Amino acid sequence: MRQRIYGILLVIIAMINVFQSCSDNDSYAEKREKEKKQIQAFLKTGALVVDKDSGDSLIYVPPIKTITESQFYANDSTTNVSKNEYVLFANTGVYMQIERKGTGKKLESGETATVICRYTEFNIATDSIQTSNNVLTYEGHPDIMIAQNTYGTLTGTFASGVMKTFYGSSVPSSWLVPLQFINLGRQASDTSEIAKVRLIVPSTQGQSNAALYTNIYPCYYEITYQRGR
Repeated sequence: MRQRIYGILLVIIAMINVFQSCSDNDSYAEKREKEKKQIQAFLKTGALVVDKDSGDSLIYVPPIKTITESQFYANDSTTNVSKNEYVLFANTGVYMQIERKGTGKKLESGETATVICRYTEFNIATDSIQTSNNVLTYEGHPDIMIAQNTYGTLTGTFASGVMKTFYGSSVPSSWLVPLQFINLGRQASDTSEIAKVRLIVPSTQGQSNAALYTNIYPCYYEITYQRGR
């Protein structure tokens, strides 16, 4: 089932490019305004993607409660998952929920680390899963990111994985945002948990395809972060 889902991802992306190109007459400002409305609608209604064969939920996002950065920092840089809280970073338009801060320690200033990521990418504009490495095909091949903290400036490069295959080696800036707040560790015991976040990402903070002038679309991500060896 999951192999079939991945098998149609390339087709979905191609269809997205065709679909979006139909709006080429819209100005960039008009496309960005449309994107903002899509994000607002997503916040109100959420999303549900169910596998037709098994009935399993592949993506489930209930309506979202937004909190400000000041509220987020006042709560020790946490979001209340039971209330489905997401913090909005006003300067970038990225929304983030931290489900688990994870074991281990943060990426320190001057440190470079290998980060193992499992993720699912949901295209908000088309209401569909776009890419994912949470499929049998990639069970043994998670995305590998090389992340660096240079005096508080975070950068990253994909060394391998689905994101690199589809969008290139540049890590979306939105994927680096959680590294300020989560711990990078390994699941050393049954009780330890690696970090997990959810992101709502406008095209300006997303992967290369979402930011193309002919496209412009927001995405939702579920991502786990684990320190590599």
